[in-house]
Amino acid sequence: MNPFEYFTVALDSIFQNKVRAFLTMLGVIIGVMSVILLVSLGEGAQAYVEKEFAGLGSNLILVTPGKQETTGMVPIVAGSFKKLRYAEAREIERKAAGVKEVSPVVMGAGNVRIGERRRDVLVLGVTPAFEPVRNLHVRIGRFIEQEDIDRNTRVVVIGQKVREELFGDRNPLSEKVFINMRKHMVVGIMESKGMTLGVDVDNICLIPITSGQQMFHGGEDELFQIIAQATSPDDIDVAKESIHQILFAAHDFTDDFTIVDQTSMLSTLDSIFAALRVMLAGIASISLLVGGIGIMNIMLVSVRERTREVGVRKAVGATKSDIALQFVIESITLSCLGGAIGISLGFLGTFGLRTFYPSFPVYASTWSIVMAFLFSMSVGVFFGVYPALKAASVDPVEALRYE
Repeated sequence: MNPFEYFTVALDSIFQNKVRAFLTMLGVIIGVMSVILLVSLGEGAQAYVEKEFAGLGSNLILVTPGKQETTGMVPIVAGSFKKLRYAEAREIERKAAGVKEVSPVVMGAGNVRIGERRRDVLVLGVTPAFEPVRNLHVRIGRFIEQEDIDRNTRVVVIGQKVREELFGDRNPLSEKVFINMRKHMVVGIMESKGMTLGVDVDNICLIPITSGQQMFHGGEDELFQIIAQATSPDDIDVAKESIHQILFAAHDFTDDFTIVDQTSMLSTLDSIFAALRVMLAGIASISLLVGGIGIMNIMLVSVRERTREVGVRKAVGATKSDIALQFVIESITLSCLGGAIGISLGFLGTFGLRTFYPSFPVYASTWSIVMAFLFSMSVGVFFGVYPALKAASVDPVEALRYE
């Protein structure tokens, strides 16, 4: 027989037992669908995190107090270190090579009150550079200005959610609010950003860095972190080295600070997500193996049911290879049909996820589809060989006597 005839015989055998064939394919269908969905979820999570990082700003370098060292699995911060200071941030701004902007940050929890209305928020003490560096912009009013810092003016820029909860439809500009019992005047409202890496940017208050130091550090020159922005991606390494030299000298030639750039953080996350995708694909592939065992089981039953047919075919001249090829092609056809249905359901699943969660970019990647289909075909070949060899080894005389 030619290949087309083998395929026709295989389809005829499948359609004669539709329910049994569908149940046989079910394991492959679920396996292929699971591979596509789980890999797509892993890639969607990676794309979502990368998008969130891009929203933080570009070419960022984060400087935090304390030297992070790895012993075993958990990064720990060295015990004794000098705090980062606003004066050091100013020095980085003046002297560091490859640095475009420098934004020192003070951070703490705050309670904002106006009249009887209160709200717990995240309070950041910042400089004017925070706006371009962190890609957060004012929608109404103005941002923190250098004059506010120089004069130690108590002003505040509030997030959209803070405005809605405390002021409703009222214009909050020039209104006085109490932040941790300290009166501040509202001078701006941030544009809505939503959640960014688990932080609700709409639920923050931005005050001058000097006010933040007075509020959270008793007026001492202390920072939560320094955010620097390199002039270009090519200047990140130069900027990191320059910042390191400045702080190393300022901290009595001690490495008691940590410098991390945005690219290295994304690189680490990419490695984690790559491992996650492989793990998810491996878990989903177990379903394909189970489906393959189901195919082998049904093919063995089929060989037993069609023993007389095999005997007749051998009696009229069919060789062992003809019989074996017929059953292998039938097994591959089952697995390929199951794979095609699984791919279709995987596409529908990713479409449904995008419909219900439009902010989460879930798409069926080409490589996951190809991998799932080839694996399902391989399952059909692997688990179809033994039943095919068993069918080919049937004695035609005994087969013709079989009822």
